[in-house]
Amino acid sequence: MKIDLTDTTSSKINKALVQGRRAIGTPAVGMVLTLVIVTDEENAYDALKSANEASREHPSRTLVVIKRVSRSPRNRTTSRLDAEIRVGADASTGETVILRLYGEIVDHAQSVVLPLLLPDAPVVAWWPVNGPLDPAKDALGALAQRRVTDTYAGEQPIKELAERAASYTPGDTDLAWTRITPWRSMLAAALDQVVCQVTAVEVEGEEFNPSCELLAMWLAERLQVPVARKASPGPGLTGVRMETDCGPIVLDRADGALATLSIEGQPKRAVALKRRETAELIAEELRRLDPDDTYAAALRFGVERLDEHEVPRVADAPDAPHRAEGHKDAPVKRTTKATAAKKGAK
Repeated sequence: MKIDLTDTTSSKINKALVQGRRAIGTPAVGMVLTLVIVTDEENAYDALKSANEASREHPSRTLVVIKRVSRSPRNRTTSRLDAEIRVGADASTGETVILRLYGEIVDHAQSVVLPLLLPDAPVVAWWPVNGPLDPAKDALGALAQRRVTDTYAGEQPIKELAERAASYTPGDTDLAWTRITPWRSMLAAALDQVVCQVTAVEVEGEEFNPSCELLAMWLAERLQVPVARKASPGPGLTGVRMETDCGPIVLDRADGALATLSIEGQPKRAVALKRRETAELIAEELRRLDPDDTYAAALRFGVERLDEHEVPRVADAPDAPHRAEGHKDAPVKRTTKATAAKKGAK
């Protein structure tokens, strides 16, 4: 069931939601959270489709906030709110309200959203594109317990990672981090099978893919060993090689679907490591609404350290051999195409 409201208010939208539920015979509210999607008209369809698929696991009230830019200066001073309400089969297992804001009300979106939040239920804010560098200080982000951005959609993903690290607030997360959950699980399981000391790691993937940077930072922070970042054509992450005193451990995924796990002294194994759709990523983030301390530690490790080929204070220190293998300040090395070209010339 769909209900269209033009030049409306939050109060009228709430009344229309109640009427819609009664009309389809489900007056009770069975949603577990409110998902606020902040996007533009171009990306609204894909974002809403992913949210509807995720709502099968997490029934929610989905509020899609679309800020429209008025064409003429006169219209920019005139506020207007249009709403499209979907309940029943048109909204999957929850409720959907698409809000289109015009004029000065664009700068006060939180006043429109606040009355529409489910009472006594957590709020998750998601920016599929153009996420704020400091989500917690954003007007809509301040209403949420969980704030989801996607660095991969940014113009300068690696720079945004550094800026998000500086502004991190508990509750912030990134779909670029969610994408590497299977990789982290597989690598941790591989290390549990051996009794070896990791001495160095190489992460291979697309050059400007923030998921590769986050995986490299996570490995460097947890293992406290040098991590090399190697560029590849992709898609996404293509491989991780861990050097140990028992032989290499290699997780290689060349086609974006099936990976091969190689451990010294054991037969090679094929493992499913398919690139996941956005709906699966959002569903994973909605499973836990508490702060992700592991993400925070990896992010704060410092993306700028992935650009350091050498750290003089480590190399020149008297205990340099010990620190290079296991100290927290061990450098993270990055192999770029330019560096590889220079080495080839030599």
